[in-house]
Amino acid sequence: MAWLLAATGVLILIGYVFRAPLLTGIAEAWVVNEPAARADAIVILGGGVENRPFAAARMFHEGVAPMILYMDVKLNPAEELGVYPPEKEQTRRILLSNNVPESAMLAIGANVASTYDESRAVRAWAMQTGATSIVITTELFHTRRARWVFRREFRDTPVKIYVAAVDPVRYKITGWWRNEEGIIAFQNEIIKTIYYWVEY
Repeated sequence: MAWLLAATGVLILIGYVFRAPLLTGIAEAWVVNEPAARADAIVILGGGVENRPFAAARMFHEGVAPMILYMDVKLNPAEELGVYPPEKEQTRRILLSNNVPESAMLAIGANVASTYDESRAVRAWAMQTGATSIVITTELFHTRRARWVFRREFRDTPVKIYVAAVDPVRYKITGWWRNEEGIIAFQNEIIKTIYYWVEY
């Protein structure tokens, strides 16, 4: 019994000492990052106004794609009351303030409320326009689920899906466990990914 306690203590000590490389490695294994050199459109998924539109604008100016698609996201209670603008309008304003011309952006979907809804909206646009490649911009831990959902939705089409990881404002992949938002984001994505595997 004593040896078991000693071994457990040694493992805990090792885990603590090497926590930074271990936790960084776990995150790097989870995160998907495969930006395309060229695509037909960059897609901004809903729910990440403080990160995603800025990354999309940067990619647009780098010449990754000539068009940015953003979502007509379902209004939350504060938006319904007019406390602040709908996410769709916030995204549009951010793109304009980052010198993306109105002619190069398009709101798609209707009251989308999930990554699955968004994948269907992007598929409808791609089928209508004949697009063959799409780049999704989203935060680090959301990348794996986003890629899975979109590739599943587009599995019977010739459209190629790429996912570009966006660094959140408040944490990086090398220290995500030191930030409450990073811990919550990672654990939520694991749960949501499992749910998506079962549901879809």
